Amino acid sequence: MKTLDERLKIVEKHVKDDEITIMIIGLGSVGTYLLDYLVSMNDPAVKIVVVGRNADKMQSDVNIVRVAGLIREVNKSQIIVEGGVDLEDIDSIEKAIAKHSPDFIVNSSRAYAGIKYGSISWHNIRAYGIWTPLSIKFTKNIMGACDKADTDAVVINTSYSDAVIPWLKSAGKAYPDFGSGNLNHLIPRMKFAVANKLGVDDFWNVGFNFAAGHFHDVVISKEGQTEGVTLPLKVYYNGEEQDIPADEIFSECSISMPVDQKRNMMNASSNYRIIKAILDAIRTGENQQIFSPGVFGNIGGYPVIIGYKDDEISAWIDESVFSFEEMNRADRESIALDGVEDIIDGTLYYTDDLIKKVKDVFGADLPKTVAYEDIEKTANFLIEEIINPQLNK
Repeated sequence: MKTLDERLKIVEKHVKDDEITIMIIGLGSVGTYLLDYLVSMNDPAVKIVVVGRNADKMQSDVNIVRVAGLIREVNKSQIIVEGGVDLEDIDSIEKAIAKHSPDFIVNSSRAYAGIKYGSISWHNIRAYGIWTPLSIKFTKNIMGACDKADTDAVVINTSYSDAVIPWLKSAGKAYPDFGSGNLNHLIPRMKFAVANKLGVDDFWNVGFNFAAGHFHDVVISKEGQTEGVTLPLKVYYNGEEQDIPADEIFSECSISMPVDQKRNMMNASSNYRIIKAILDAIRTGENQQIFSPGVFGNIGGYPVIIGYKDDEISAWIDESVFSFEEMNRADRESIALDGVEDIIDGTLYYTDDLIKKVKDVFGADLPKTVAYEDIEKTANFLIEEIINPQLNK
């Protein structure tokens, strides 16, 4: 695949030509919410292609989004259904990508649909990293197809990108450019908390420089604390730095939310924000800030700038406040608490603590390491030895 900057230049041309194609792979709840948000842009330059196995089911979901959009009078985007695509088959995915030549590809697929993995793991072992082999299962096939098609698309991944994207990169494989969700879910909570502390209503004018991994998205959102880890954080209001203790901000981030598929509104919104940031940067020439897990193949989540350098569209980790080393240290501490010790040369290393917890709680023997070639085997182990027994209780 071409470099991200090379692909962004091609996307830039298509945006300026008003010919933008966005491909959503997997039309579950995340994909359907995202489709609805994209339709609501009411942008005739945007064509949306939804890809999956069951064309009839996808068409049914597309129909309700199109009708709902037309009720709101925001339905100027063309929507195409591309069925018969098997996410177990790289060639099948590659044909769909080659056929439609998308500018953006969003992977919203799940290897085990219909459940939130965290509903099994968090209250039992307080770690999400156990599910990494399941999260990467379809992502690796989609990226193999992207590489085979030599796609010009910017690729966004939705499933545990903190570890999935680095795993692909460390194995020398093609990998998504951005991850959605995770860190991006915590930022709005923090904006609400800071606005409350300052006694202001315009929470959209609260800004951050911040880095954290998936574990801290969860523990801060659920419990309002960091498990003793110091996270790199600077807070701004209307561009001016604010002196508010981090612990006070985090303590107000525990906001009650549903645990069912309605939560996927946030992940879909995160995907939407990444796409919109790129479009806005190209159309306005103004830098856009996003927060992305796994970005550029790095462990954990980082602040990212999308904009122009030397008159060329680009994207980069924002090191204007914190160095990459500072942010990476915090991210690695976070992912270790999530049960991932490291990812090296295509091999995922689980922490000894996670292995012990899985044995104690589920009676299953989690391997210390998972090589890239053992992803399928380990994903099946997680389904057969942990997920299915928990669902059948």
